[in-house]
Amino acid sequence: MDFKVGVIAGDGIGPEVTDEAWKVLSKVGEKFGHTFHRTDILMGGCSIDATGEPLTDEAIETAKAQDAVLMGSIGGNTSTSPWYKLPPQKRPEAGLLKLRKSLNLFANLRPAYLYPQLKEACPLKEATAEAGFDMLIMRELTGGLYFGARKTHEVNGLMTAEDTLTYNEEEIRRIAKRGFDVAMKRRKKVISVDKANVLDSSRLWRKVVEEVAADYPEVTLEHMLVDNCAMQLVKDPAQFDVVLTENMFGDILSDEAAMITGSLGMLSSASLNETKFGLYEPSGGSAPDIAGMDIANPIATILSAAMMLRYSFDLDAEADAIEEAVRKTLDDGIRTGDIMPREGEGSVTKVGCSAMGDAIVARL
Repeated sequence: MDFKVGVIAGDGIGPEVTDEAWKVLSKVGEKFGHTFHRTDILMGGCSIDATGEPLTDEAIETAKAQDAVLMGSIGGNTSTSPWYKLPPQKRPEAGLLKLRKSLNLFANLRPAYLYPQLKEACPLKEATAEAGFDMLIMRELTGGLYFGARKTHEVNGLMTAEDTLTYNEEEIRRIAKRGFDVAMKRRKKVISVDKANVLDSSRLWRKVVEEVAADYPEVTLEHMLVDNCAMQLVKDPAQFDVVLTENMFGDILSDEAAMITGSLGMLSSASLNETKFGLYEPSGGSAPDIAGMDIANPIATILSAAMMLRYSFDLDAEADAIEEAVRKTLDDGIRTGDIMPREGEGSVTKVGCSAMGDAIVARL
């Protein structure tokens, strides 16, 4: 089978980690008889340098013509990069927001799984790490505070900033359905996170989620306030299966969930629309301080490619093969610097970005 894949290498370590993911995809194609056609797309700081815009209309149209898009990372060092002297709408991350909205990528899936081989890297207490956890955060991605009206103006002599948080019931319903659909394929538990004791948007969220839950009698639904959820993630992460939440809460909680796995370099993500199209990217940032040094961890991007195979191309066996190759690589004690054990906690081999990609390919 042939598949068209847009590749947004982006900035910082983005080109390095996407190259390793493409190396793995090419091996999958060879092994299973598929051809992945790569089209490179500019977005972020590299696009600003080339075109003056973080994302051009041409780049959007190119992305729309693909079956899926694999992305590295966007942006640079906010304190030193000239990109951050530009107006907000001209900065690298503005391109990502524009792309999400243009492609209607409303459903963001961020798994957080503690590999048994890496439990010593988990910052939580030993008993909690020993129990392990396997959750998926389903974050609404194109509504809420990040996409609401905003302005800064003077009121009674004081500079005042306003940001509007808006959700309609259809926006909530479609992400809730995605969350329950995913739960049906997992452990059939949804924890919906909101701030319904304060916010009208959260009260509507809770009402609509309960309506959707009625169509999924096999799935257990629990509501949790966002501040309590933040505490529970570090107290007892094993209780979570699918976490369903709105945009800003999901942004914060998914980073917290990522951190308790031990490294952002291990965590993949997918952003989907109402079709099979998706944007797949690692959860970590562009890490400009280590760009070009061949020390970045490419596993998150490689696992994002596996998610692409599973969710956009319906190639479950191929996705399973990548995930198993990653597990075998970790079993064999191969580590990038960010997932090295503490001194005295095991004998492993430290490798760079390219060598980690080679190791995973070898185990495919």
